[in-house]
Amino acid sequence: MNSDEEQVRREAADDKMINEAYERLVSDYLKSRHRKKVDIIAKAFNFARQAHKGVRRLSGEPYIMHPIAVAQIVCSEIGLGSTSICSALLHDVVEDTDYTVEDIENMFGAKIAQIVDGLTKISGGIFGVQASAQAENFKKLLLTMSEDIRVILIKIADRLHNMRTLDSQPANKQYKIAGETLYLYAPLAHRLGLYKIKSELENLSFRFEHPEEYAAIERKLAQTQVSRHELFDQFTAPIEEMLQRMGLKYHIRERIKTPYSIWNKMQNKHVTFDEIYDILAVRIIFTPTSREQEAKECFNIYVELSQIYKSHPDRLRDWVNHPKANGYQALHVTLMSKQGHWIEVQIRSDRMDEIAEQGLAAHWKYKEGEEYSEDENELNEWLHTIKEILDDPQPDAMDFLDAIKLNLFASEIFVFTPKGEIKTMPADSTVLDFAFSIHTFLGSHCIGAKVNHKLVPLSHRLSSGDQVEILTSKSQHVQPAWINFVSTAKAKAKIQAILRRESRDKQKRGESIFNEWIAKHDLEPSVSLADQLAHFHDGVRREEFFQSLADHTIILGDEDLDELKGKNKKKTSGGGGGWRKYVPFVKAKKTDAENSEPELFIVPEKFNRKKPVYITEDNISQYLFPDCCHPIPGDDALGYINNKNQIVIHKRACPVANKLKASYGNRILDVKWDMHKRLFFDATIRMSGIDRRGLVNDVTRVISNQLNVDMRKMMFTSEDGIFEGSIELRVHDRDDVYAIMNSLKSVQDLKEISQIL
Repeated sequence: MNSDEEQVRREAADDKMINEAYERLVSDYLKSRHRKKVDIIAKAFNFARQAHKGVRRLSGEPYIMHPIAVAQIVCSEIGLGSTSICSALLHDVVEDTDYTVEDIENMFGAKIAQIVDGLTKISGGIFGVQASAQAENFKKLLLTMSEDIRVILIKIADRLHNMRTLDSQPANKQYKIAGETLYLYAPLAHRLGLYKIKSELENLSFRFEHPEEYAAIERKLAQTQVSRHELFDQFTAPIEEMLQRMGLKYHIRERIKTPYSIWNKMQNKHVTFDEIYDILAVRIIFTPTSREQEAKECFNIYVELSQIYKSHPDRLRDWVNHPKANGYQALHVTLMSKQGHWIEVQIRSDRMDEIAEQGLAAHWKYKEGEEYSEDENELNEWLHTIKEILDDPQPDAMDFLDAIKLNLFASEIFVFTPKGEIKTMPADSTVLDFAFSIHTFLGSHCIGAKVNHKLVPLSHRLSSGDQVEILTSKSQHVQPAWINFVSTAKAKAKIQAILRRESRDKQKRGESIFNEWIAKHDLEPSVSLADQLAHFHDGVRREEFFQSLADHTIILGDEDLDELKGKNKKKTSGGGGGWRKYVPFVKAKKTDAENSEPELFIVPEKFNRKKPVYITEDNISQYLFPDCCHPIPGDDALGYINNKNQIVIHKRACPVANKLKASYGNRILDVKWDMHKRLFFDATIRMSGIDRRGLVNDVTRVISNQLNVDMRKMMFTSEDGIFEGSIELRVHDRDDVYAIMNSLKSVQDLKEISQIL
């Protein structure tokens, strides 16, 4: 077959694939409850197909397959209508082709053009080679949300498809995109009630960042599938009989914890897969006799369940009468099975189930005039909170991300005003959070509160059901320590804004003091002189130096004058650092020539960031290793190019690395270990169990005699027959740690063994 015939054959195959994907999209749209506006969808499809003609993705498929896939997610998995489907089909046209937003408006109207424009504003740099500033992108994303929520829903669908096709990207891009997804998009999907999408985003991120752990958990889930099904059948048999007696139309579903949430629990609780007992949950979905009876029937089912199984008194969650901010409603109860396991049961109506699966898209259906429905109040309240945070821009992009994340992840409590009005607050909110949530003036002059008629301080944490009366004083002012008394993003942002404003005023006063003193000694005021004195006073920044002058904690004198005239002996300032060069322990003593420490590797201008960085025994000292996570050979690791063009090595799961992936994705590198068990590294193993005589001896014998491993430090404590301990070891790599942990399992009375990460 010649090249022309091959080209024709390939184009025919592409056309067939594209048409089949489009027909599936239209078919799913026609099955939905939306108005059937197929003509405009066909017009958008043909326009996008023509605009992207001849362009392919990294995977090799025609580019138009991506917009179709995003539109399919928007339609089938989020449940939106023709406006959103058209916007999804057109979402890359303005960014990737010569067409403008005006062209889109002329052909498809103002609303679709506005959404496409919103999507274009926030897409720059996600997959491009240009510098990634994801905090700024996210800020644009949230600002655009206030205009039309569909922008963010389509953006989440776009991210989901990119995650599903991430295999075609190089490893450093995979870590960047996966980290960004876990840090920004998954919590955002969760906050908007898109539970299925949130779970898939988390799982895909986990699979690309930690492929071995993901595969291991998948294997374990497969191995325990039969026993789980048996437990589910035994547990639900009497429940089915009960529901039939009640005359309800229902179905019962098995809900299995996702690999990511299992892994997360294993990391946070320091437990093994076998020690996680809530992998299985049961979902009862019923059709109520009427909307008015829905809540009552949820509780009727709960009452009947309590007759069959003993319920856990502290684990009843009533999201029916108090829905979450994302619209989620259900009654959660935890019951003791006959096999001795606590099993969570979620009771929902089919309407509640649709909202739980599709979130806001099910909750806020759009009217024919492309307007929001009248039920948008809760959503607007949340968007208003985010806009308030954006009104006080944070000087540091990372602070901004953290502030937003606080809002995204928060679960809610319900508190009352003195007049009995109910207010929803994030869990862990304090009196000060509550004061700022009502009004900035109230927060900045708050001196305490009466909670349930008892006097409490600013830092008092509120609980659901508390009645709160804020007490104020005109003489009260915001203090720097207040930042430790709040947990909500809004309160943090307001306090920081007030402190920054006061700080600027103080700096100006300090600068005036400095200028007067300089002029008094016949010198010319300048930035370099201020920096010289700031360095002289313990190396503080110029701004801090000016503030200290205003506070009179620094008073300028003869020593300062001598410093400016070069008469002082050189004064060095201590500069800490949260990183270190790796100085591993070697088996044999090196010669002086070998011991000479190599310089740190500096990334050259034309460095290929797509290729992995290999760490060997010979070059390990050329990289920086942070104190936050202590990676050792065998750990899933990545590299980060810092501002000095040095490479910092982090574990991929490190919280600091997660922030870096989300905000500085273009500086992330793939890291591979090429070590041969010649060097030693520190690792710490934690253990606990039943105390007995000779236990420590058994532990040390296993480590020293059987495994021939050096122990650097041991700590053991015993209380009421239970012991806890930790051992610092010198190991070659992660495999050594796993081997030691497996060997320790043979020691009698050792119950829990984990590595301190």
